[in-house]
Amino acid sequence: MRRLARWGRAEWGPLYVTVRDRLLERGPWAVPVTLAGVCLTALLQYVQNQPWGFQLVQNVGAVRAQDPLGLALLRTPLSLYVPALDLPVWGALAQILFVFGIAEICLGWSRTLTIAYAATLAGTLYARVGIALGPHAPFGLPASDAQVVDTGPSAAVVGLAVFVAWRYGADVTASAVTAAIVAEVLLKENLAGKEHLAALSAVGVLCLLSAARHRYGGPPLPLPVHRLPGRRAGRGSGFPPIQS
Repeated sequence: MRRLARWGRAEWGPLYVTVRDRLLERGPWAVPVTLAGVCLTALLQYVQNQPWGFQLVQNVGAVRAQDPLGLALLRTPLSLYVPALDLPVWGALAQILFVFGIAEICLGWSRTLTIAYAATLAGTLYARVGIALGPHAPFGLPASDAQVVDTGPSAAVVGLAVFVAWRYGADVTASAVTAAIVAEVLLKENLAGKEHLAALSAVGVLCLLSAARHRYGGPPLPLPVHRLPGRRAGRGSGFPPIQS
């Protein structure tokens, strides 16, 4: 148990302390963009379940691969907050509150939205490529997927979880999320799973760019110093090793 506890502190300690301290300091005001996203998702869920509101939500936030590219790009930012019709809304709300909240505290709201949008956009654009490749290609999709409504925060959540875990040195967590997505694609080849894989690929590129920027003189993301044995504050933070 002690070994497990030490591993837990090494894996999640800096992340946990960062989130805890920020929430104790500012309370809900530590995650204003996250709370706005939760409220927006709940509102869109309510509206799309009304007879007068379903088509309205579809027109402003539903993305399909068969849509014109320009229209899909306009709808993609809002599609992130439109709950999928075939999934319970509480799942989307919990994902946004938990993962977006941690990311907003650790990365700031602007980086959080940038990574979330990049992951979502990667999935949206991949769907078009996959359909063009056809169902028999390794990463191809059947033509019928062009009509599938593609909404929800899942691709953004996957991307943010991996980026934050990587940024704070939680390598096992980042690897576990990646392995889960790969297993999802292998066990159940569907549009959502392959879009999640595309989102992971996009975030992997962002991780590489971030690492290169820090290595060659760019300003690092601000990370706090915590007194955890044998750990640094985070990748590329510029802080000395933490001593207990």
